[in-house]
Amino acid sequence: MLVGVCDFPGSYAFPPAGYGGIERWLWAVAVGARAAGADVHLLGPGWLTDLEHEWVRKPVRLDDITAGSLAERELRDARYDLLVVGHEYPSLPAWNRTWNALDCDVATFQHSPVFRHTATAFDGKRSRLYCYSPEMIERYADHQPIPELAVHLGLNEEEPPAVAGQDLVWLGRIDAEKAPHLAVRAAQILGRKIRIVGPVFDHDYVQSHGRLFGADHVEWVGELGGPAKTAALRDASVFVYTYARTYVEAGAAVFGESLRAGTPMAALTWRTGTCAEAALCDRTGAITVANPDEDDEAAAHRLAHAIEQAEDLDHSQVQEIGMRRFDPARHFSAMAARSC
Repeated sequence: MLVGVCDFPGSYAFPPAGYGGIERWLWAVAVGARAAGADVHLLGPGWLTDLEHEWVRKPVRLDDITAGSLAERELRDARYDLLVVGHEYPSLPAWNRTWNALDCDVATFQHSPVFRHTATAFDGKRSRLYCYSPEMIERYADHQPIPELAVHLGLNEEEPPAVAGQDLVWLGRIDAEKAPHLAVRAAQILGRKIRIVGPVFDHDYVQSHGRLFGADHVEWVGELGGPAKTAALRDASVFVYTYARTYVEAGAAVFGESLRAGTPMAALTWRTGTCAEAALCDRTGAITVANPDEDDEAAAHRLAHAIEQAEDLDHSQVQEIGMRRFDPARHFSAMAARSC
């Protein structure tokens, strides 16, 4: 099988060393495809040039190709079996025209809870959309979505054997949608230290919770990549997961990242059918479902209880399950299989 993994214009490299959800997912698909025995071409100029030593890299984007051009003929002659791409592209007319000329399958993962696809973007067979959680499946029901847990990888983020870590960790983009202030308050309730890892996307949000974020039990780490990011996850006793009441989590890279590092998770959700429910089990984490009408203080107390429950879990078992559930080769094989 020949697989083309397509980049897109963005601010992060392919693959990224730190944050970058869809970029990390595309890299995981490429790694998984190779591990599953497929031949892989990295399509687009965004892929790091030093990958050319070990990968076939073709710096061309389908949406830039002119009909009947030499570039189109070269892509067609390659005879791709499958293209994997960011979720916007099957609804982009220019990209879609070139893809149809190649006569191959396309697969993508829905990483946005609000993007609207064209009515004909997916048929569930030749063009396939994958979604993480029951609530995402429901949101995109018109496009025949297929349930699948996303896998995300960065450069040099291989996980060493799990250890029983210390303190708590929260990782992600720092803004109101991700609501890390709830994790910080839950840690404060328990008298525990917590590390906040990730890029600040909303300085006004951070300032609005300045007293809480500036407390002595909080360590601001910033954005990490490579071995430092893996160590921040592995060395924690529990990963604390939060998000805002009205936010819908679509791709949820952190579940796979934490479990593969062997760190159990304590998740605060506001309803059932979320990514937390899809990704976790009673051997890998604890989920608390809060009433959206509850105030932040009540929710933080619920989360604190979930943290205490997650701390009793076995880190080695968490990692074993995480490596199996979020295996790149398994993930690729699921996405490459066309339904009958």
